[in-house]
Amino acid sequence: MPQHEHMERHKKLHGVRMDQMERDRKREARKSHKLSKFAQKSFGLKAKLFNQKRFKEKAAMKKTIALHQQGSNKHANDEKMNDGAVPAYLLDREEVSRAKVLSNTVKQKRKEKAGKWTVPIPKVKPVADDEMFKQFKSGKRQKKNWKRMITKVTFVGDAYTRKAPKYERFIRPTGLRMKKAHVTHPELKTTFCLDILGVKKNPSSSLYTNLGVMTKGTIVEVNVSELGLVTQSGKVVWGKYAQVTNNPELDGCINAVLLV
Repeated sequence: MPQHEHMERHKKLHGVRMDQMERDRKREARKSHKLSKFAQKSFGLKAKLFNQKRFKEKAAMKKTIALHQQGSNKHANDEKMNDGAVPAYLLDREEVSRAKVLSNTVKQKRKEKAGKWTVPIPKVKPVADDEMFKQFKSGKRQKKNWKRMITKVTFVGDAYTRKAPKYERFIRPTGLRMKKAHVTHPELKTTFCLDILGVKKNPSSSLYTNLGVMTKGTIVEVNVSELGLVTQSGKVVWGKYAQVTNNPELDGCINAVLLV
């Protein structure tokens, strides 16, 4: 039985001290002083890690406070005015209604958050390590098993240089490396063969993302300069994200949908 379960059982059987709540309150009050003392005395790596943690906590707190801050919005009331006499000093005034609104920055953040994950395939079956990697024996007598061969399609850039075979842990077969994808534009209903710039996110694992593995549901960055897309300011869009919709290792090509 784990230690904390013994403690929980003891509390159920015998209860807690009479002054337990007061002790907890005092401990909470001392906490800020304790943290301040530690922050002033610590130095080196310990101080760096502590400051990073505090920065994240403060950022989260500021976000929470910003969400609760509301402003007031005044706008003309389009509803029909009630029948009846209106005082002379109100004849030239429009009816105004007030509404509480969230600040624009919060609205914008919410919109971005909502639109960030709207992808053609929201859920995919995760790929297990056993399916992804094949054990590769090495050494003079083929007795070492620390190397792994990737069995899925991968992307490596033009500037990629392979490690020396002696030190290479993950082997990416050249036959399973791909640099182009058939990307469909959902609004134009047209497919283009575009160059892949990089792998943004593999939903199965961050390791697969770092290795450039492309499975179904992976978000890849493609070069859309040929399509002539421009921003509102008139600049040419260079790269855009697309989601892989097929199993490239089975089909021998990558099919994707552009995230517009």
